[in-house]
Amino acid sequence: MKLNTKQTVLIGLSFASILAFWQLYDQVIPVILENHFGCSTGVTNAIMAIDNVLAVFMLPLFGMISDRTKTRLGRRTPYILFGTAAAVALMIVIAVITEVGNFAGFFVCLMLLLVVMSVYRSPAVSYMPDVTPKPLRSKGNAVINLVGYIGGIFTTIVMAFLVKSTPAPDGTMVYGSFIPIFAAVAAFMLITVLIMAFTLNENKIVREANVGSDEDDSAAVPGGKLEKPVLKSLIFILLSVFLWFTAYNGVTTSFSRYFENVYGVGAGSSSLYLTVATVAAIASFVPLGIISSKLGRKKTILLGILVMTLCYGAIFLLPKTGVIMYIIFAVVGVGWAAINVNSFPMVVEMCHSSDVGKYTGYYYAFSMAAQIFTPLLSGILITRLSAGYRVLFPYAVVFSALSFVTMCFVRHGDSKPEEKKSLLEHFDVDVD
Repeated sequence: MKLNTKQTVLIGLSFASILAFWQLYDQVIPVILENHFGCSTGVTNAIMAIDNVLAVFMLPLFGMISDRTKTRLGRRTPYILFGTAAAVALMIVIAVITEVGNFAGFFVCLMLLLVVMSVYRSPAVSYMPDVTPKPLRSKGNAVINLVGYIGGIFTTIVMAFLVKSTPAPDGTMVYGSFIPIFAAVAAFMLITVLIMAFTLNENKIVREANVGSDEDDSAAVPGGKLEKPVLKSLIFILLSVFLWFTAYNGVTTSFSRYFENVYGVGAGSSSLYLTVATVAAIASFVPLGIISSKLGRKKTILLGILVMTLCYGAIFLLPKTGVIMYIIFAVVGVGWAAINVNSFPMVVEMCHSSDVGKYTGYYYAFSMAAQIFTPLLSGILITRLSAGYRVLFPYAVVFSALSFVTMCFVRHGDSKPEEKKSLLEHFDVDVD
């Protein structure tokens, strides 16, 4: 049994398209809202959170709908192809409306764009497991993500050249036209997805892969009907996903303000700590893959949770910043990678091949729900309690510890890879 690398790379082009968009959305839309339309930080944050609200409901729904779709283009390709085309058209309209200065039109088109992106995200994520047998999904997922990162890198690079800004006398930034950056990312999205659509015949490769014949879990049957022990494991791992995202995103949401209020460190300097965590996570993918092949996915996740819980507590106890803070955040990055490297594969492992889209939607729904919940709850605690921002890391400790407890009840989805795996297989990461 061997992975079709060329085919997997082509499927990964849809991931590159998606990551290119979200990089643009996260970096450019807040700038447009605050600097171009004069929205307050609160209004901007509320608008930026809408995609998470939509994702909670739409990702499972359209994952399930795509599971049951039958067309001459396949069951995932129609959503990816037409979803991308609609997204590209809306992006161009948004860029033009931004130039005109019509906030109402901008907002309506942005909402439509977020709906479109929610429609085809789960189908795109589900494509690779559809055509990849379970023993090869780790390696396939690695290839998918390696290709996907091209999209994020592309957007980051072109932003440096196409997003022009100059400082105003009052200290704010004045930005030039956003049409070039929207057009460049839209073109990248369209080209990558068209290459995928015209070089792959989904129905043909699904038949050739015959993934449904390799089901090795008798509890996973078509239609999502799981045996009670497997259902229990699914519920507990999804609760774990919610809890560890509540802890982690609670920290990242208020991170810069915590360092400003507790340590007197500005946002520019404090962002370096998160950068260290990100770099450490990327660097640890291969060794974590090796560890998970020895310990299993569940034990590796539990180790990651334990490490992160201890780090949250250590940061709370540190009286000042310094070298030790960088070391702790590097360890945080490793712990977070240990969790995410293994969690999505465990969820998909529990379902039948005909339900991959639905279970992919479940995974993202719980992670997105946490990203809606945690800014609200942590914000209330910070505002209402006398400790103020000092409550942030104890808050993270509590939810991280709870995720350790719920993860202990997960008994399924822990599929160990075969011996003598290639380095690619150790990059078993998910798209979030």
